[in-house]
Amino acid sequence: MARTTVQLPAQRRPSGIAKLPQDGPVVLARLGAGGDHVVNTKHHGGPDKAVYAYAAEDLAAWAAELGRDLPPGAFGENLTTAGVDVTGAVVGERWRVGLAVLEVAQPRTPCVTFQRRLGVPGWVRRFAERGWPGAYLRVLVEGEVRAGDAVEVLDRPAHGVTVGEAARAGVPGAAPVDPARVRLLLAQDRLAPSLRRVLERVPVPS
Repeated sequence: MARTTVQLPAQRRPSGIAKLPQDGPVVLARLGAGGDHVVNTKHHGGPDKAVYAYAAEDLAAWAAELGRDLPPGAFGENLTTAGVDVTGAVVGERWRVGLAVLEVAQPRTPCVTFQRRLGVPGWVRRFAERGWPGAYLRVLVEGEVRAGDAVEVLDRPAHGVTVGEAARAGVPGAAPVDPARVRLLLAQDRLAPSLRRVLERVPVPS
């Protein structure tokens, strides 16, 4: 069964990317997880990036490749899922986790803070080209979550375009994405504005 661990920042500092697992309940609210903090509000946070989820399986694959331990929270994620294909989650898919209802909004675009955190030269490009972006989630119903909560998929949009495809579409050097899939995503009314801007720059033959 799909499960999660829940992370919050280790302490208040210039970046909230360093996170530690939480034993007790954490409230997921419209603008983020209670106890989390966002410093760079130009590129992070807001309702379309309220919560960040990353798959434990992808974290383990990176750990093996990099030859280092990557515990839950290593990528700054609030939720580390197990048994959930986050890369394969459909944009607009809805999950119930604990008492919260979440919606997959968009993939992560890696930044220099993430690269500094990992200390891996060229990490921004490497992460982007790999196409395992994790997912930013909207909070549709606020509520408490805690480690061990199941992830239940409530709804999966018929368009079928995944966060992995959405991430790769805007990255030169990543595995190619069928232009028809980009058009499908651009036709969605609830598409996050920041993702729409990225996809509108992708050359798509008519």
